Amino acid sequence: MRSLVKIDKERQLAIIRGIIVGLLVGIVVSSFRWLVEYILHGWNSLFQAIKSGSNPVLALGAVLLLFFGLTFILGKIIEKDPNVNGSGIPQVEAQLAGQLTINPLSVFWRKYLGGLISIGSGAFLGREGPSVQLGAAVGELFSLRRRLTGQDKKLLIAMGSAAGLSAAFGAPIAGTLFVLEEVYRSFSLLVWLGSLASAIMSDIVSSYVFGLQPVLNIKITYTLPLNQYGWLIILGLFLGLAGYIYQQVTLRASNFYRLFWWLPRQYHFGLVFLTLLPIGLYWPQLLGGGSLIITKLSQYQNSLQILGLILIIRFVGSALAFGSGVPGGIFLPILTLGAISGELFGATLLHWQLISAAALPNMLVLGMVGYFACVSKAPFTAIILIAEMVGSMEHLVPMALVALIAYLIVDVLGGEPIYEALRAKLKLPSALASLSGHIEELRIIVAPTGPLENKEVRQLELPKGVLIEKIVRDSKSYVANGDFILHIGDEVILLVNAEKYAEVWQKLVL
Repeated sequence: MRSLVKIDKERQLAIIRGIIVGLLVGIVVSSFRWLVEYILHGWNSLFQAIKSGSNPVLALGAVLLLFFGLTFILGKIIEKDPNVNGSGIPQVEAQLAGQLTINPLSVFWRKYLGGLISIGSGAFLGREGPSVQLGAAVGELFSLRRRLTGQDKKLLIAMGSAAGLSAAFGAPIAGTLFVLEEVYRSFSLLVWLGSLASAIMSDIVSSYVFGLQPVLNIKITYTLPLNQYGWLIILGLFLGLAGYIYQQVTLRASNFYRLFWWLPRQYHFGLVFLTLLPIGLYWPQLLGGGSLIITKLSQYQNSLQILGLILIIRFVGSALAFGSGVPGGIFLPILTLGAISGELFGATLLHWQLISAAALPNMLVLGMVGYFACVSKAPFTAIILIAEMVGSMEHLVPMALVALIAYLIVDVLGGEPIYEALRAKLKLPSALASLSGHIEELRIIVAPTGPLENKEVRQLELPKGVLIEKIVRDSKSYVANGDFILHIGDEVILLVNAEKYAEVWQKLVL
């Protein structure tokens, strides 16, 4: 009975900490999201002023000077800390796997200011990756304030990550699921409860700032009949191939900048600025992460030529922007490319009179689900995320069908989860060398078909420096005898030498 009370207190404490972290992250990410939109609106107004002004040449010169000035400022912000570059999600994954240590205060202010410049400029970058990393930094700063270490600190980082995604997209369930499926990769009850509490709290804060309307307010009034589900299979195949191509291009996008070897890496975004200029002058609707494009596509029918052109521009622009290495995510650009791809597929069927025009919004939504599911290889997150962002849970079966097929295509082609592949490109050995030899706690849930299911404790082949503290089953604690057989749902609590943390994580969790 005494151990049961202790476990209950742990859960209650996780929820309380999650609420506090969610409140803090909600304030930070909501302000970040609001400022990004405000700055982007300012850029759009500036581009329109150039076109309508009496001296466009002078105005254009002033904008170029502004471009170069902001490039210099952004370069100085990110120069001293490589952990703020890119999405930020791979860095958070590496932190939770014990492969990377960061300076949370440095990451916090550099990611915040750098993201405002890069994302606010209208580059084809998303706010979600930086929001996740900002949330993780807030969670870690809170842990430092409370002098928490080891597993408690990792739990707070996970909570902050979930809260960051929730506030960025207004999707608390998807934010929690994304942490469990993609970032933390462990269905520990403490992680689940704390992440859910923080995600809900941050969503409440962001809803207070931006209102209760879904981020992607797409009206879907048409239900696909069963005799048209065959098209969904073809759509899944198409999205799987497109997603695999996106993975390969994105992972190699930084190679393009080798052509400009004379330009320091931190100033590569200046080249992205130059590509934004003609788009801002002649097609400003395409600027930004892409949420505006998605909602506009759902409201109007577009020709195949226009959709194809938008797809090419967004694909190339997203790769160039992310390849520059500046703070900015690929989450929303992935959804945008999926929406355009789904709309293009639907418009092709409509051209041949194979579907009704009323089905186009369905194809757009299914495109987002399938594209994100196969690129990230997180199908459950994809389904719940789009359902929350669109504000409708009525089309889960078509979503699941398209997501599963697209996922399988990328899997057959050998594609890896995009964030895991990006994490593999991080320079982690130097971070590992800085780890101390202190003991940390690692909690692992025995998952179906996982490496621990139905194993005896003596069969685990744990590395030196690892000790099983106890095993929790049905709220009761057990001593880890050698003949103890692990069942699905058991929580194995390990004491791990910090230097072995990543090795144990890879062996028992992944």
